[in-house]
Amino acid sequence: MAHWAEVDENSVVTRVLVGDNNDPAGDEGYSWLIENLGGTWIKTSYNGTIRYNFAGVGFTYDPIDDAFIAPMPTCGHDSLLLNNEKKWECDTCAATSLQGRTTA
Repeated sequence: MAHWAEVDENSVVTRVLVGDNNDPAGDEGYSWLIENLGGTWIKTSYNGTIRYNFAGVGFTYDPIDDAFIAPMPTCGHDSLLLNNEKKWECDTCAATSLQGRTTA
């Protein structure tokens, strides 16, 4: 199954849908999305093999790095930064935000 994220004019993900790998058009459902729903759709990977992270509603798509980035967590520390894997890290609380969840 292919997964597709719809992004708005600000590159924020508004929804994520599943496409059909056996779609007659051979494009994993992309043509169907465009023809029936319109909008801007970007392929995302459930296991994060493309675009760093699986897209979720509220994530931002960065076209320069070709990455989906989770919303910034609110740990309240100045040491919060976006690492090379496009995940939020905080050295102060030793937490890494993954897909909008915080893990220690």
